[in-house]
Amino acid sequence: MTLDLDAEVARLREQVATLHGELVRYNLVAWTAGNVSARVPGRELMVIKPSGVSYDDLRADNMIVCDLDGVVVEGDLSPSSDTAAHAYVYRAMPEVGGVVHTHSGYATAWAACGEAIPCHLTAQADEFGGEIPVGPFALIGGDDIGKGIVATLSGHRSPAVLMRNHGVFTIGRDARAAVKAAVMCEDVARTAHLARTLGTPVPMAQADIDSLYDRYQNVYGQPGR
Repeated sequence: MTLDLDAEVARLREQVATLHGELVRYNLVAWTAGNVSARVPGRELMVIKPSGVSYDDLRADNMIVCDLDGVVVEGDLSPSSDTAAHAYVYRAMPEVGGVVHTHSGYATAWAACGEAIPCHLTAQADEFGGEIPVGPFALIGGDDIGKGIVATLSGHRSPAVLMRNHGVFTIGRDARAAVKAAVMCEDVARTAHLARTLGTPVPMAQADIDSLYDRYQNVYGQPGR
């Protein structure tokens, strides 16, 4: 099946290719692991990276366009091995416009321990609104990972989930927001680990977490950006 690539699909292919560079820049991936995808607004389509291709070789023209069942619509390469998981998230969570997966070191260490990251930092309250939760173990290849992501994050403030024994998945209103969540998740995971090596992190009051989250989500930054 082929698709006449309109301007929006072409724009997202360019954006998704570029955003993979941010995963490298922030040391969130190794070799060819990890992936970014974006929903095509108003269409039952998503854009995702090809499987097993070096980050140095990712370009707009080799990004893969799939439908929301994970079937390739446009592209000459096989899509990411996590395509089914991304597709499930888009089907189940219509508000999500971007999904990211990484095996970033500190956050994945928490996932290996099967432990959520407690909220002891203002930056974590800002972005995640509380703890970063742990999702269930699931094998790669089908949509079980997607089901675990949706079950864990539905109704949760956090845009990140630590899938047990696997790694990090993040969601966002678009692909850029999901990448930001992945970057912030690793930063929080690293700081939380360092805090534990120094002693016992100091708890934050829930009211303070709520206030910080509301300010950051609704006041911080520039209007319309």
